Amino acid sequence: MTRPLWTAAEAAEATQGTLEGPDWSAQGVSIDSRDVAPGDLFIALVGPIHDGHDHVVEALERGAAAVMIHHRINGLPKDAPLLVVGDSMEGLTALAAAARTRSKAKIIAVTGSVGKTGTKEMLKLALETAGPTHATLGNLNNHWGVPLSLTRMPADTRFAVFELGMNHPGEIEPLSRLVRPHIVIITAVEAVHMEFFASTAAIAEAKGEIFAGLEPGGHAILPHDNPHYPRLVEIAQAEGVTAIDSFGCQSGATARLLDFGLDPTSTLVFALLANRSISYRIGIPGRQWAINSLAVLLAVRAAGLSIHAPAQALASIRGPKGRGARVRLAWDQAGLEIIDETYNASPISMEAAIATLAAARTGPGGRHIAVLGDMLELGEGAPEMHAGLAASLVAKRIDLVFTAGPLMRHLSDALPPERRGGHAADADALVTLLAPVLKGGDVIMVKGSAGSHMGRIIEKLSAIAAPAASDGH
Repeated sequence: MTRPLWTAAEAAEATQGTLEGPDWSAQGVSIDSRDVAPGDLFIALVGPIHDGHDHVVEALERGAAAVMIHHRINGLPKDAPLLVVGDSMEGLTALAAAARTRSKAKIIAVTGSVGKTGTKEMLKLALETAGPTHATLGNLNNHWGVPLSLTRMPADTRFAVFELGMNHPGEIEPLSRLVRPHIVIITAVEAVHMEFFASTAAIAEAKGEIFAGLEPGGHAILPHDNPHYPRLVEIAQAEGVTAIDSFGCQSGATARLLDFGLDPTSTLVFALLANRSISYRIGIPGRQWAINSLAVLLAVRAAGLSIHAPAQALASIRGPKGRGARVRLAWDQAGLEIIDETYNASPISMEAAIATLAAARTGPGGRHIAVLGDMLELGEGAPEMHAGLAASLVAKRIDLVFTAGPLMRHLSDALPPERRGGHAADADALVTLLAPVLKGGDVIMVKGSAGSHMGRIIEKLSAIAAPAASDGH
């Protein structure tokens, strides 16, 4: 019989809460009543808009094993299984801390301006070759997502990977102290969330907070080619970290990318890892995947594993929704391929996505088309950063560029006239300009910050055309 994730007694001890109603055990943990699965412990959090206590009855009706609450609720069944705590957010955090304390897993934490989720997904795939592996689901990387991910970690987990995010100073340190990783990775320090930081140097300081929770004798893996690499090393050493590896293209990196090759569906990597050559394939095209895979293999090595089976496992990774997933649509005779990059956007991730689009194989007579929405939270330099993308689009010979939003107007104006596909105020309006221009054989890449809602373009194009079979790439 499968061991419960949490028994009532374990959860009560961890949270110093009071049990009411019948005994229970939980196989999962949820904070969203819409996602409750039978057997979950539902934790009623109070957010800025919604109070989870208003949805406790719904959670029980959906099969929740028990509910964690901090105030009384009208209409509850008399025999409802309850865990009553002083504050449900504090209860979630306490349960997370207990999950970490009981775990014997090797813990890896990942942060960075870009590439966190992709690196986390590669790590999960690589580590699964050696044993049961738990990882952050999606991008649950904030002050409630991280503790939630910890509470979901089974006691018998051998490896665990947690993504830590932030958009203000001071957010990563408490998350790192909760996760207490043995290995930390910083993927990059770039001009992301600049609205909340005075400079990229300030972002480096904030990313460096991850070292505060690193376990004694822990390992740091840092981006060697980044301008802020020396400062990251200083911050790590000030926290007592002595085991520091680096990854990049420059000589001196522990793991060094020698060369890479892109085809429409994958990336072939040639690298030196601690002066030993290695080659492997990643199941997603993109230079950024090649670079971040080096950090993955360094973490695998730091976890005490051989890198060979984990490296070969990377061939089976596929682009997550919004982060490089491929969508095929029936369109004319040849069909249409969409590269879905709609999860978020920054100047560096835009450059990478443009390169990926350029490497994609079109159908007969097809074109490479970029459909771009505003990059948000970039601060005062945003207009120049948007206009600056024109050089890459021209250099990579992207045939047409469609833009949406007030900031992307600066890019549209900077493009040569023959590459301007059209500009609209928002994603919804852009579809009416884009759809009539598309033809079979085209490959389009859709990207923008989450607040630009560029995913709506893919939804509307999918509604116009009957979807063809997706290849999962």
